[in-house]
Amino acid sequence: MKYPAKAHALKVKNHFLAEKKSEKKDGIAFFIASATYTNYPYCDQVAPLRQNRYFHYLSGIDQMAGAFILFNVLNEKLTLFLPNIDDEDIMWSGLPLSPEDALKEYDVDEVLYAKDVTKTLESLKSSNFDIYTTDTDQYSKAAFAKLVIPKDTSFFYALDESRLIKDEFEISLMRHAAEITDNCHMAVMSALPIETNETHLHAEFVYHSLRQGSKFQSYDPICCSGPSCGTLHYVKNDDQMDGKTSVLIDAGAEWKCYASDVTRCFPITGKFSKEHLDVYETVRDMQAQAMKEIKPGVAWEDLHLLTHRVLIKHFLELGLFHNGTEDEIFNSKVSAWFYPHGLGHLLGMDTHDVGGNANYEDENIMLRNLRLRRKLQAGMVITDEPGVYFSPFLLEHISEEQEKFVNREIVHKYMYIGGVRIEDDILVTADGYENLTGITSDPHEIEKIVQKGLSKGKGGFHVIA
Repeated sequence: MKYPAKAHALKVKNHFLAEKKSEKKDGIAFFIASATYTNYPYCDQVAPLRQNRYFHYLSGIDQMAGAFILFNVLNEKLTLFLPNIDDEDIMWSGLPLSPEDALKEYDVDEVLYAKDVTKTLESLKSSNFDIYTTDTDQYSKAAFAKLVIPKDTSFFYALDESRLIKDEFEISLMRHAAEITDNCHMAVMSALPIETNETHLHAEFVYHSLRQGSKFQSYDPICCSGPSCGTLHYVKNDDQMDGKTSVLIDAGAEWKCYASDVTRCFPITGKFSKEHLDVYETVRDMQAQAMKEIKPGVAWEDLHLLTHRVLIKHFLELGLFHNGTEDEIFNSKVSAWFYPHGLGHLLGMDTHDVGGNANYEDENIMLRNLRLRRKLQAGMVITDEPGVYFSPFLLEHISEEQEKFVNREIVHKYMYIGGVRIEDDILVTADGYENLTGITSDPHEIEKIVQKGLSKGKGGFHVIA
């Protein structure tokens, strides 16, 4: 089965015409360039290609540079322009894809070469077409750059709204990415005897990802231990783990340009300490309370604020908060300094996928970093990833008015943990949700996995066949 590029183009067309509030069904075309290979500065080595996601959405093409895709709204014809053949490059890279093979592989109506772009676009312009594109960065010096309309807000809106709701083909890709990621997280938990440095966590995850055919990560893995678990996007990944208690690994494999994004925490000794388990169960309850409310029509902001209330309830029970009621502490917003990020975000071809309508200027610090600010719809894929952190940097921001609610003596006892985040990938369905993430988050099951690995000693941890 081919990637449904034509169906995606039609979705973009419908959203675009609706946004423009126009009944006009001709005289419009969409044109997008692929990514191009670039050299590292002062070097002849080529950087890895990361495909333009908008190009991919309308073509289904991943590792190809110098290509273009054109959708004619009038006749609904989708044309792929392959990169021009470079005879010298064949010696180094082999034969390129032929037009005949491209028609078999991709869901397009016509295949031409990049040398045909100018003539094709000029023909459309002579017929009074408006040709919309995202940008002209890859061909700004080409003659046809003057024939297109870049950065139109309605075009971006149409692309983003189309990508917002995943079809069955996209969901199948994301399920596979999630399955690969589950196996990788299991491998990391199982291999602690050979993981004495955070780099080893990183290496173990990527190794098993590659073994399963995923050559790219959705993002740079976050592999931290001890107090560093309180740094949200920690990518240093090279501290020694000796003498520390906690591990947090946030990593996801990519499959055919579609992302997974999963976070798991586990104890280095194979047994959660009291404080680590206290925080872990707090976060697990936050995630569970949000999860059971996921369904179409629910405002994501409401679920995010719900998780703050769950955090406050647990903190009061643990003595981390005091001198106030749940409502008083919630209204003070002090919980934002222990849970500074949003409950989750959209997931798709990008880890933080398009269409979330975030408001990073929000005066409410509890909502400012929330990447998804809209009601849930069936077909969305989101992450449910609450967290609790004990970061000296964050605690410095507690105001005098908020300070009375914080029991610093008890907080100090939890600082060595750094933080806990639990993250699953969730498909919103017509009547609820489906959790795409299969790796366990049950603390007792995690202890058993880690202990089993520890009991094996060094070596023998390649669990992926």
